[in-house]
Amino acid sequence: MRSTSLLTDHYELTMLQAALRSGTADRRSAFELFGRRLNGGRRYGVVAGTGRALDALEAFRFDTEQLAYLRECGVVDEPTLEWLAGYRFTGDIWGYGEGDVFFPGSPLLVVESTFAEAVLLETMLLSILNHDTAVASAAARMIGAAGERPCIEMGSRRTHEWSGVAAARAAYIAGFQATANLQAGIEYGIPTSGTSAHAFTLLHDTERDAFQAQVTSLGAGTTLLVDTYDIADAVRTAVDVAGPELGAVRIDSGDLAVLARRVRSQLDELGATKTRIVVTSDLDEFAIAGLAAAPVDGYGVGTSLVTGSGQPTSGFVYKLVARAISTDPDAPLVAVAKKSKDKLSIGGRKWALRRRNAEGIAELEVIGIGEQPVDDGDDRELLQPLVRGGEVIGRESLEVARERHRAAMSELPDEALKLSGGAPVIGTVYIGDGRGASTDPFAS
Repeated sequence: MRSTSLLTDHYELTMLQAALRSGTADRRSAFELFGRRLNGGRRYGVVAGTGRALDALEAFRFDTEQLAYLRECGVVDEPTLEWLAGYRFTGDIWGYGEGDVFFPGSPLLVVESTFAEAVLLETMLLSILNHDTAVASAAARMIGAAGERPCIEMGSRRTHEWSGVAAARAAYIAGFQATANLQAGIEYGIPTSGTSAHAFTLLHDTERDAFQAQVTSLGAGTTLLVDTYDIADAVRTAVDVAGPELGAVRIDSGDLAVLARRVRSQLDELGATKTRIVVTSDLDEFAIAGLAAAPVDGYGVGTSLVTGSGQPTSGFVYKLVARAISTDPDAPLVAVAKKSKDKLSIGGRKWALRRRNAEGIAELEVIGIGEQPVDDGDDRELLQPLVRGGEVIGRESLEVARERHRAAMSELPDEALKLSGGAPVIGTVYIGDGRGASTDPFAS
């Protein structure tokens, strides 16, 4: 993997230079990555990007190319360049498991190291988790609206080429069945899917010729695109060419609910009772929910998915919450926090639990400072070790993340599936900060 060290902002390095000069760079520090609210009035969010962040951390090295650029542009001085040349993250990181759900204030990542080591990671970690979590959160809502019907990711052409790969990964964690992106397939082992576009039909002299060519090449179980010309004629031709074993037809335009009913009736009349109907065309969670009563068997989702369905970022921040009183390795940590209006943060290194009732349904996000209470059987610990002493120890497969997501969603109250804007489906309480228990300070 190419060095990720310059996937950062200029001021991270100027802060480093000033801290080195002032003698504070080596103070032990704790940073936390969190969001103050759920964007768009959503009722929960879904963690994604952790695995990519761990890969990026391992590649965070200042090699000859990066150091030469920084020197040529005068970004930092020579002592700082010398420090960067030997940079290796040696601290510890904890985080919510990928695929888990989160709420306002949830400390998705806790980074403990020296100030110098940890501050450099801010922009890189935020860029990965802000994007991937936005996509996963939108994908989860789409999966909830789709019910048992499968969803396929097909939005790569609507975003940056590498964002498309990351979006496919995030969507898969949240329950999408497959992706159209082959790079995501080779990098992450995600199943890929696809057959043909309108251009293939237009290439041929007749629609029948196009269908015949596709069936000859891919077999009768393929999916034929039937809305290039007249849909009724296309369905008739598709069944005539492929027979009743035709795998599926795809509709990509028009009133999808009305057309799906007509096509289902026509397919049944033609004896293709097992042929599935797949719909595409600018779908989002609301459009999918609107098709719940239609005879649709699957959804292909593009633009809305890869752009977070109107919420392309998660609004996460990365804040220093505690730092040592000196550079002594054993110096105690003290809580620090900004008090800016509308940009509040809570000082102190946090722990996090999800409190559940006797039926296993989540009731509260409990975030605390100080000693973590012993699990009484109803609390689920949320932070897990990801990096210890600079070594990645928390890497997981996507299947583990998908299973965690299914389990986390099953814990949520039924109200979580509502698509309308509203408050988070469970509340957040803070304890151990000197005030006793308190409600979410980020709530409006």
